[in-house]
Amino acid sequence: MSGDIFVLGKIWMTRNNRLLSLSFTMLLAMFSGLLAACSTEQVDGSHQNPALASLNDMPAEVRRAPSAVRQAYQFAVANPEVLKGIPCYCGCGAMGHTSNYSCYVSGTQANGKVNYDTHALGCSICVDITLDAMRLLKQGKNVPEIKAYVDQTYAQYGPSNMP
Repeated sequence: MSGDIFVLGKIWMTRNNRLLSLSFTMLLAMFSGLLAACSTEQVDGSHQNPALASLNDMPAEVRRAPSAVRQAYQFAVANPEVLKGIPCYCGCGAMGHTSNYSCYVSGTQANGKVNYDTHALGCSICVDITLDAMRLLKQGKNVPEIKAYVDQTYAQYGPSNMP
């Protein structure tokens, strides 16, 4: 009788282990599915991190700046086609700036060397606009959509430096 109980106990134990293993596997599969469903990254790769230029060639002031400012300069240099289409609302139009890009770059030499503008080092509006542009670009927005967001969000701070 005790052998039967042991055998029955062993069978029960084996079935429970299988049941436990199956339950764990199903739970893991469901959890993985939830993680995939909640992910903001697209499978096709259309929403990738924007390119950032190297800090190595940037002025020492930029390299010593807070992380957000450094990242904004890196983005500006690597993505002129984006920021040239985005206005700035800090009032820098009076300085001759024609876009948010102008807050970071004053020109490019014939050899490709970038001439930096240090204005954005001390202007949180310029940097905030750039960081918003980066975020929206990562979300898959195009330049006109980013510009519309910037116009709506930052117009309260001053005149646009773009028509």
